[in-house]
Amino acid sequence: MNVTGVDVSYVTQEFTRGGVALSVRDWGGDGVGVLLLHGLAGHCGEWDGLARSLRRDGYRVLALDQRGHGESERTPGDVSRRAYVDDVLGVVEEFGGGGRGFVLVGQSYGGHAALLAAARRHPRVLGAVLVEAGPAGSTPEEVAGVAGWLRGWPVPFASREAAVSYFGGGAVGEGWAAGLERRDGGWRPRFDAGVLAASLAENAVRSWWEEWDAVDVPLLAVLGQHGIIDDGQWDGMARRQPALRGVCLPGAGHDVHLERPGEVCALVGAFLREVGRGR
Repeated sequence: MNVTGVDVSYVTQEFTRGGVALSVRDWGGDGVGVLLLHGLAGHCGEWDGLARSLRRDGYRVLALDQRGHGESERTPGDVSRRAYVDDVLGVVEEFGGGGRGFVLVGQSYGGHAALLAAARRHPRVLGAVLVEAGPAGSTPEEVAGVAGWLRGWPVPFASREAAVSYFGGGAVGEGWAAGLERRDGGWRPRFDAGVLAASLAENAVRSWWEEWDAVDVPLLAVLGQHGIIDDGQWDGMARRQPALRGVCLPGAGHDVHLERPGEVCALVGAFLREVGRGR
């Protein structure tokens, strides 16, 4: 057990789905479930602050290291979007014994997985919070740019402080550096850049508006003013899901959950109180 506060701690749970070992940070609780999903090249620890707060409010809180990341299998054979979504629903089924269902909360690629999982209309998915995520696809050039950025990290970093500086310093730099591990003479990522680049391939050839239209649970979008959701995508999201609630945090970027954790926590908490009312 890793004690993360005076009254809240988590245990690491492991389970296998389709031959792939997955690691879940289980914060306990017996209320409505919340499953937290990090973005591409991220790690479940990005959500520790939010998880601690939600657990203290009585929710059943889990955070998944998605396949290819962190303590989960780093070289899975299948990195399709379907595989990621199957993992999400596998966690909901594996840990949803209380029967109250789960709200999915994800940032970036994790938010995309939450969106696609909600589109499956699984009876235990009660709602989704999409932090800097939406249904539009990416251009091949954008995907290549992300893949190149991942491959271009100057690893190993000589120190954790050097990594924090490389990732921009402050809360964002600290958040990214926290996902590294110390091994082989320096600080290295807990993922294979080639594996993650392969997981982006589908986004270069299609969009996900059909899945967006299929979602029938409450949705909250949390955006950064300088994030990746442009006006055109947002207009389409709002037009096709009229009940969508959206909040844009001024001055924030794509890593809004790291930049403005208190505000994101308040927004998620309010959404959960509404979705979980009467459960």
